[in-house]
Amino acid sequence: MLNHIAVMIQYILPKQAITLLAGKFANAEAGWLTTFVIRWFVGRYGVNMSEAAEADIERYSTFNHFFTRALRADARPLARTDFICPVDGTISQFGNIEHGLIFQAKGHEYSATALLGGSEKLAAQYANGSFATLYLSPKDYHRIHMPCAGRLKSMIHIPGSLFSVNPLTAQTVPGLFARNERVVCEFESGEIGRFIMVLVGATIVGSMATSWHGVVNPPRPKQPRGWKYDQTTIELAQAEEMGKFLLGSTVILLFPQQAVQFSQDWHAGKSVRMGEAMAARPPQNKPA
Repeated sequence: MLNHIAVMIQYILPKQAITLLAGKFANAEAGWLTTFVIRWFVGRYGVNMSEAAEADIERYSTFNHFFTRALRADARPLARTDFICPVDGTISQFGNIEHGLIFQAKGHEYSATALLGGSEKLAAQYANGSFATLYLSPKDYHRIHMPCAGRLKSMIHIPGSLFSVNPLTAQTVPGLFARNERVVCEFESGEIGRFIMVLVGATIVGSMATSWHGVVNPPRPKQPRGWKYDQTTIELAQAEEMGKFLLGSTVILLFPQQAVQFSQDWHAGKSVRMGEAMAARPPQNKPA
């Protein structure tokens, strides 16, 4: 009952205003106050600072500087596989896109078309394909990396709500990931064709950034914004950083039909790390 009330309160909270204020504080150089908040956050959520390239909390000038911290070069060994996990986090769900629908939680599905801002043409490329939804908790490393090599084709910023994306909310709010603000990045890979990475915003997620654009939001206009990269060559290698959350959220991956075969040890609720094996190409799709 209490959990249900906690989710229902989100419908009436001024989520945009809360997020704006959180973003302003996260970017503020507040000296001892910033250090105090970071120290509290590390203790509260069990952040492993020994993995960070800069382990000294006092060296971070803003909360976002800490939150988007880089890792030591040896902190995430890369698996020798076709597709690596792009983030640290927890597997929310993964599987097949069936009849254009993506599984969110028991009793909840949403359409690929809705997730991609209403573009039926874009969604059709992933009909009967595969998806993976990865949740980043507050303690996690919040940079996002490429699961495989790819050339950027387009990016769309889709305005929306800012519900929390924690497991409880995902189990309760219908179409959560297709309602929240998000950034849709489509890539082309010579091995599988096109694939999509969706960065989903949430309450107090100050902004999302990509390596080629910088901060995408704010601004937060009421209409979607799109960028095409047909005339610009932006190629990213497997494991290369493609973006980051300034305060955390969720990444959704979409792959075309028969492009990937997820690792056998994957299951909903499993903790994962960037660089671990995520999937391989099915045997029939591997080069002879």
